[in-house]
Amino acid sequence: MTNARSDYELIRIEIVHVSRSEQNQHRDRARTGADPGATTNWHSRPIEEIYDGLETSAEGLDLAEARERLEYEGANKIEAEEGISPLQIFVEQFKPALIWVLIVAAAVMAAVGHVIDAGVIAGVVLFITAFGFLQDYRAEQSIQALKEMSTTYALVRRSGEKTEIDATNVVPGDVIFVESGDIVPADARIVDESNLSVDEAALTGESVGVSKAVGRVDEDTSLAERENMLYKDTVVERGSGMAVVVETGPESEIGQIATALEEAEERDTPFQAEMDRLGKFIALGVIGIVSIIAITELVIGDTPPLQVFLTAVGIAVSAVPEGLPAVVTLSLALGARRMADQNALVRRLPIVEALGSVDVICTDKTGTLTEEEMTVQRIVANRETYTVTGTGYDTDGEFLQDDEPVDTDRVAKVLHCGMLCNNVDIGIRERDGPTTDESADQERTYLGDPTEIALFVAAQKAGFDHRDLTGRYPRIGEVEFTSARKRMTTVHETPDSGTVAYMKGAPETVLNHCNRELVDGETVSLTDERHTEIETQNEGFAADALRVMGFAYRPDVPDSQAQEPDEDVEQEMVFLGLQGMIDPPRPEVTDALAGCLDAGINVVMITGDNAITARAVGEEVGLRSATVITGPELEEMGDETLREVVDDVDIFARTSPEHKTRILQTLQQKGHTVAMTGDGVNDAPAVKNADVGVAMGVRGTDVTEQASDIVLLDDNFATIRDAVRGGRRIFDNVRKFVNYLLSGNGGEVTMIFTGTLAGLGLVITPIQVLWINVVTDGIPALTMGVDPAADDVMDREPRPPDEGVITDRIITSIVGIALFMTVCLLPLFTLNFYGELVPGYDVTAALVGWSPDYEVGRGLAQTVVFTGFVVFEIVRIQAIRYRYGLGLFSNNWLVLAVAVAVTLQLLVLYTPTGQLLFDVEPLELVHWAQIAIAAAVFALLMAVFVKVQDRYFDRY
Repeated sequence: MTNARSDYELIRIEIVHVSRSEQNQHRDRARTGADPGATTNWHSRPIEEIYDGLETSAEGLDLAEARERLEYEGANKIEAEEGISPLQIFVEQFKPALIWVLIVAAAVMAAVGHVIDAGVIAGVVLFITAFGFLQDYRAEQSIQALKEMSTTYALVRRSGEKTEIDATNVVPGDVIFVESGDIVPADARIVDESNLSVDEAALTGESVGVSKAVGRVDEDTSLAERENMLYKDTVVERGSGMAVVVETGPESEIGQIATALEEAEERDTPFQAEMDRLGKFIALGVIGIVSIIAITELVIGDTPPLQVFLTAVGIAVSAVPEGLPAVVTLSLALGARRMADQNALVRRLPIVEALGSVDVICTDKTGTLTEEEMTVQRIVANRETYTVTGTGYDTDGEFLQDDEPVDTDRVAKVLHCGMLCNNVDIGIRERDGPTTDESADQERTYLGDPTEIALFVAAQKAGFDHRDLTGRYPRIGEVEFTSARKRMTTVHETPDSGTVAYMKGAPETVLNHCNRELVDGETVSLTDERHTEIETQNEGFAADALRVMGFAYRPDVPDSQAQEPDEDVEQEMVFLGLQGMIDPPRPEVTDALAGCLDAGINVVMITGDNAITARAVGEEVGLRSATVITGPELEEMGDETLREVVDDVDIFARTSPEHKTRILQTLQQKGHTVAMTGDGVNDAPAVKNADVGVAMGVRGTDVTEQASDIVLLDDNFATIRDAVRGGRRIFDNVRKFVNYLLSGNGGEVTMIFTGTLAGLGLVITPIQVLWINVVTDGIPALTMGVDPAADDVMDREPRPPDEGVITDRIITSIVGIALFMTVCLLPLFTLNFYGELVPGYDVTAALVGWSPDYEVGRGLAQTVVFTGFVVFEIVRIQAIRYRYGLGLFSNNWLVLAVAVAVTLQLLVLYTPTGQLLFDVEPLELVHWAQIAIAAAVFALLMAVFVKVQDRYFDRY
């Protein structure tokens, strides 16, 4: 046994015809990655070679050998890395520099006795960290979904006997047995099967079940087409099979996907990185300005140290945009909520901003561009071709010939056959979400194979009623469909007590069992010439990407064959016609795709379907070109060749998960910002590595949803277009309120800095600055987050990925606004600093005779400046929004926010509590007149400044 185990270990990775030592070297190279070409190719090797290599047989392993292999290989489960702990997630919230600027500001305020100021800032910090913690904690659950996708048991053959074991104890070399309803416990090569079909949607994303067969397939066959393989965690739809296990746990296909998902980089969005840079810049700016003032006052001036310290605190508080993190977070959240109302659920708030720079969307075909509801579009009957209108499972439709309606009798026989030779049933599906109406919780739905549903619905369009038809033609027998037979036949009693057989299947197979044809109600001989004509029609349908089924019937089936029908009943059939079907594009996709192209966003279809179908759908929805690259062609391309052609290819067909990731990485290397859609587990790594990962909410798996940034609740491409539009709108709004808040902070810093250097002392107190930053500026800034989109939001090219929120235009705007505010408000402070303006007051004499002890009007002067900042916000708001084509009243919430801010300011000025807390004096009419004049001058300066900016900078 020891020697046997040693041999097994040497050849576990790949079966090759080499010596044992060479096998050992190959295994080591494959596992360490030194040999990138190493591959198991279980699907392309003879079954005898697999048995020999795994040192097993059709009798399976003996118990002792299975135990030893379990010890060596490990349990058949996906070991997810231990996730980050809640404590670590909490600590991560304190990494941004801006958070630490706020913390230091709060600590300083508390140290000098300004408890209220400190409490407000601490509350902002608490809100930001708590919100971020909840978002990140939910995002950490992606790997856990994979861990939960495990079977509870498996039926294996051990020591020659069938044994039910814990699925985690399955090892390579085990012979397993599966049947309808089972979850496949491990990757395995099929040894025997009976009408076996497997739902591999969780792995490949394709919704149609895959018929399995014994045998070998080519080495370059894509994962979705390996009909001789079973894969872990897929579901057996029908039939049964026996297979030999070749890979378990992390070495299985789904295990390798889990590994790739764990290794996917967690990257900050450009917006997150920019906010972090901004925080660091502000922190350094605060330190620099405070240092300059402190050194100037302490070395050159004669200001007391305490006054210098208070001035430094004022500058620090004025430089920090306390409201910015909260406004950013809430604005992104509000944008995400709007997107959720449009069926796009945002899982990571910062990704909302990244949508604005997406310039390539890589999308699935099935269910995203198409309905995911097979629809019969063409019928051949009575030697004529007819068109069927309507899409999906809607039973409204007409039958046309040369665009003119025809009587359904012309196609009745072939539709009749399609409904009877069919296993579809009409059932009930519970609707999502609670409702008070119990009947509204349920809806009628079709249960069965998508192809058969298409035939069923086509018959309903002609007025056939399933219950009535099956009542008149009850089924008494069936010859099942198998992948080898490629046909299905059912036997029915007729209303006149006769017996009839109906067949459907691959057209060439059906034709081979027919010797007659039904034409205009009469049975005629099926000649070789007609046989060729029908094959030509079939090829024409297939060239148009239609999936074609042939139909035939046999009247007067002998009783001896009707009772227990077998293949003998499938002789001398009468050919009825063809039905061609396709999964049609969603009606809204064409306009949505055109909108993306107009917005400078390229759309790339990546599908597991064949090139003909992919090209046909691409042409119908309006992709730029019909250039198609298939998976095998992609594998033959070098990285440099792919880089050269990837921008010119709109369709990739017959792709695998590895192809999808390679395409994504090539696009990203060329500087594109890529949104990637996915639904199956196989898509999760590509979705997670994309700049914007988009999961399908209807047909998608939990794993892909957890790995994504956005979940489409309706699996519709048009929703992606709407999400991009929403993302651009949100980014514009973020850019507006960042400009608004930072320009306000810049004005405060410039005022305090200039006043200090001019010897005027503190021109505005820290608590007044905090009130402006958090309340009177913060509230309007928050409502900017719901500003409507600019009219041209989807007519612009995507912004470059390296272009952040703060552009050169915004920097000049911040600087210009800060200087203009200082120019307009500092004279007001000086004017009121020397006393109240009363008749006979000599301002010039006061200026000449001023000294630090002469502070008749400091409180009043600070109040005027404090209120001036609040009034100037109205001018600043419209100056910033002007270039987006938005009027003052285009956002009712903003109007309300400005009104609220002004009202709150009045309460501060004219209530005893406000006067006490903020150390202000009530203003008289003359002071309001001063502020109004200053605001008018500020508005004039801003109008001229915006015109100058338009000459030297792009509009956005």
